[in-house]
Amino acid sequence: MPLYEYRCGQCEKQFEANQSVHARVEDTECPFCRARQATRLMSSFSSNIIGDRKPGFTELKAKAMTEERMQRFAKLPPLNIRPNMSSPNVTSESEPMSIEGSTS
Repeated sequence: MPLYEYRCGQCEKQFEANQSVHARVEDTECPFCRARQATRLMSSFSSNIIGDRKPGFTELKAKAMTEERMQRFAKLPPLNIRPNMSSPNVTSESEPMSIEGSTS
């Protein structure tokens, strides 16, 4: 549950309250004077990131790995170059195939 900051309209003291996101401001009670005249304040927050998990860290690492791979693949010869040697079992279309034992 989020922590909200309030200022009481009756005693003018500031206080904090752990409330649901759906809690109404009108239902917030001042802990000092028990009045229900609180006003929610705009407040800042801070966060502390421990370790190497930062927003976007995984994406940045994946991009760096992709760029490294692309640099390595750029050094390889292209895959569409084939040697001009034909296989021994393959016949070309210009040579007629002879079928033994056939009658025409």
